[in-house]
Amino acid sequence: MDSVIFLILRRMRAPLLTLILLYSVAIIGLVLIPGQHPDGSRWHLSLFHAFYFVSYMSTTIGFGELPREFSDAQRIWVTLCIYATVTGWLYSVGSMIALLQDKALRRTMEEHRFAGHVRRIKEDFYLVCGYGQTGSGLVRALTERSQRAVVLDNHPERIDLLKLESLQEFVPALRADVRRPDSLLLAGLRSPYCAGVLALTSSNEVNLKVALAAKLMHPDAKVICRADSHDVEANMASFGTDHIYDPFDIFARYLSTAIDSPCLTALQDWLGQLHSSMLPEPIYPPAEGLWIICGYGRFGKALYSQLAAQGVELIVVEMEPERTGLPPGALIKGRGTEAVTLEQADIHRAVGIIAGTDNDANNLSIIMTAKELNPNLFTVVRENQLMNEELFRAVDADILMHPSLIVAQRIRILLSAPLLTEFVSQADREPDSWSCELFSRIVALADERPPILWELKVGETFGPVANQLTGQGQEPSLQDLIRDPRNRDDPLAAICLMHTRGSHCCVLPDLSQRLRVGDQLLLCGRPEARDWMQWTLNNPDVLTYVVTGVSLPRGSLWRWLQRRQS
Repeated sequence: MDSVIFLILRRMRAPLLTLILLYSVAIIGLVLIPGQHPDGSRWHLSLFHAFYFVSYMSTTIGFGELPREFSDAQRIWVTLCIYATVTGWLYSVGSMIALLQDKALRRTMEEHRFAGHVRRIKEDFYLVCGYGQTGSGLVRALTERSQRAVVLDNHPERIDLLKLESLQEFVPALRADVRRPDSLLLAGLRSPYCAGVLALTSSNEVNLKVALAAKLMHPDAKVICRADSHDVEANMASFGTDHIYDPFDIFARYLSTAIDSPCLTALQDWLGQLHSSMLPEPIYPPAEGLWIICGYGRFGKALYSQLAAQGVELIVVEMEPERTGLPPGALIKGRGTEAVTLEQADIHRAVGIIAGTDNDANNLSIIMTAKELNPNLFTVVRENQLMNEELFRAVDADILMHPSLIVAQRIRILLSAPLLTEFVSQADREPDSWSCELFSRIVALADERPPILWELKVGETFGPVANQLTGQGQEPSLQDLIRDPRNRDDPLAAICLMHTRGSHCCVLPDLSQRLRVGDQLLLCGRPEARDWMQWTLNNPDVLTYVVTGVSLPRGSLWRWLQRRQS
């Protein structure tokens, strides 16, 4: 605020001094110039009357010669003062209008308002650096879960777009260079409510600087970064960045998993979606046969490394191999958009093709040309810009890969359902038949609405009742939590995917597992099952009923009568 006042006073100094000088001269002149009574005697205005007259004269609201009629000398002086003060006011008003349009003042006031909004946040929030395709999707996901976010981006059009978004929570946003530490501090980096910093710009260098500044100025905050370079990833990891996401490596592992374990991929796809999304159909990329990779940049190299390790036969199509480097195997020089190039890559024998260049038009052309030559191909296409989403839907590829959406989805899962990441990691160690069976169980839960995913923590309310029941030889278990509190003989439509206690995790735990305060559960089921479970954990009478089958009387009077009878 001090900088705003200083800037206003500095820019308005000359106009204000001009007005003060004109007023002073006009008042002094009226005091010194005498008036004349009808009898010829002279009179002088007092300082107060002179100030009063000049005040309403300069505002042009009308005249009345006070306290008595002016002399001709006074009238001449007033006439001169009128023109002088009007000119002074025009100069001052013009200066004020110019000041209001001054970029420096508007910027200073904008920063002041932004800092005020951030200071008023009294709950955990995430500082999102970069409101591009990744940041915008993530901010929407956060606000839909009633989590607060603060946004910094150096592009004014993105900030304007954010202000037009219909979000469930107000998101303070500022156009600022996130590489500057003072911008991060203005956005609340050192606030005790800053739970994490998300570096999501399209520049590895910028993300690296944000991560470094966040770790130095707020070591306790969780730092999550996007990077598409192994060197940058190693640099980020060296100073303790909590989570680093490379969209190319993530998708390469995803495609590799889809080839080996299609049911696990379908399970992962659904669990990673937003609540109430429809259950996906499993995809079955061919595990045997020739795959063509068009584009050998970072994306192509990540795919080549993963697929080659699985023994998949690969041919690379690259227009500039001298710039990207040569693959270990076969190479065809070209874009892949021409039929002759794809025929050289043996398209008629291929079982799959990946259009993975950084040009959306070329990727669309590659898929369309490849389908004309071999309609049975399994197609994977990379979409670089979300503005082309309708075009990519029309091409009807089997898998659509968008780097920004991949990173946004992984970070959203990390922030909204931390147990899910560990569950997928544990499930990856199981055979695909295990995932197929679990997927079938989840499908069986579907009614009019698809099942949802939620996390549940056993709170302090559970402790006293559990201790009392344990003393009676009836310790609450996971089986009791799954019971319907309206009729304990009926199970709720839910599956416990994982149980954690401290550092110990158990996937698909046995229902006889005993519950303790602090246990965390990852569950899947119908929405009403989540509400009934919350009721069971937070209501001692309900918990007693589902464990023992004894329905306790409600109210202190009925309980007193029951104790009297017993």
